[in-house]
Amino acid sequence: MSVDTAVKPAGCTNLKLRQLMRRVAQLYDAEVGKTGLRGTQYSLLSYVAKLGPVRPVDLARAMKVDASTLTRNLRPLVDAGWLAMAPGPDARSRLVSVTPAGREKRTEAQRRWRVAQESLNQRLGATRVVALHALLDECQDLLADLPEGEADA
Repeated sequence: MSVDTAVKPAGCTNLKLRQLMRRVAQLYDAEVGKTGLRGTQYSLLSYVAKLGPVRPVDLARAMKVDASTLTRNLRPLVDAGWLAMAPGPDARSRLVSVTPAGREKRTEAQRRWRVAQESLNQRLGATRVVALHALLDECQDLLADLPEGEADA
């Protein structure tokens, strides 16, 4: 990988990404929040619906979060009855799955998520959103070799 020395980024990339993330999260949380879920909870519920029943370690890897963050985020969804924890194939493992109430909550939240996504597409322009997704995916790939602690920091 080469660094283009003719181009000098100005400012802190970390700060700029965090500022953008806060604005985007506000937009999604305002819509998805109408269902009683935060955007992050909707994402977690969706991942479990897609992958489940799934071991927490596999879920954390798929979501690119550390195990302690995942455990902390699972608890409210389990307490609400939207996710369930069950014994896994051996005595030391567990599996996370979506409950029927969780599937209903996800469907409700998915409608609100679509409203948020369409609002973002309209505000930024669909072409810009597609380009942003491609750039973010490319950056994720380029940073994939970082140790987990550094990537999550």
